Amino acid sequence: MRDISNIDAVQAMLAGEGYVCGRDLATVVFLALRLGRPLFLEGEAGVGKTEIAKALAAGLGRKLIRLQCYEGLDASSAVYEWNFAAQMVAIRAAEATGTGQDLKTDLFSDDYLIERPLLQAMRPQTGGAPILLIDELDRTDAPFEAFLLEALSDFQVTIPEMGTIAAPEPPIVILTSNRTREVHDALKRRCLYHWVDYPDFAREMEILAARAPEASQALSREVVAFVQHLRTEDLFKKPGVAETIDWAKCLLALDVINLSPEVIADTLGAILKYQDDIAKLHGSEAKRILDQAKASLEPA
Repeated sequence: MRDISNIDAVQAMLAGEGYVCGRDLATVVFLALRLGRPLFLEGEAGVGKTEIAKALAAGLGRKLIRLQCYEGLDASSAVYEWNFAAQMVAIRAAEATGTGQDLKTDLFSDDYLIERPLLQAMRPQTGGAPILLIDELDRTDAPFEAFLLEALSDFQVTIPEMGTIAAPEPPIVILTSNRTREVHDALKRRCLYHWVDYPDFAREMEILAARAPEASQALSREVVAFVQHLRTEDLFKKPGVAETIDWAKCLLALDVINLSPEVIADTLGAILKYQDDIAKLHGSEAKRILDQAKASLEPA
């Protein structure tokens, strides 16, 4: 396990896993690790909220357990379910052999238990407590938030047929939200909070160098400058860092050396994900933004 004894060490550990961040984010990660507090990351889609959990898991040598949230997610789906098919097979086998009287206890044992992410995170893990990523919490509803509030306060879950299962060592919890709705204050108060914003030009250049090192300095500068200017446009969904990286890799696959309006038109689907946004950049608009981007790169 790498050194995480101070903020600089945490920042270096994340950088070693290809996650480039500022000192403000490294500070809140350090505090979450030191204090054992859940970390709540909020920000636009594609700015690197999920990636930080992956980098932490790799850097600390811990298992990453991901709960992908969605509309309608409830506590039982997030914790456990019983393998009803296997239970029915066991019941029929017991009836056939006349051993059904001893079956009731066996049916509700670990043999028939399907563990979902929250229960997995409460179990002992080789190498230490896992990283529990609760991704896109804003997709769920208030009842699930209330359940999480209790689960993250005590780090335990209850299975009626088996009782309460408490984590021998609390997991390292990271929650993310794209802020499609507000998450309740009661849950936020249990966490350390950080807003993950779009990076500035220098930071995005560092990120691109770490995630797409094959790209030349000249192409990387044009790509980052164009994306930075694109984010100032009136778009339904502004491109995130993930789109910057994807676009650079697409350009490399096409052996592009420098950006041109024609290349941009051919590869817009790598950076924009809505047809209305793509339509806005057809014709002279792409050239206008590219001219602005290149002008910003010229020495003052």
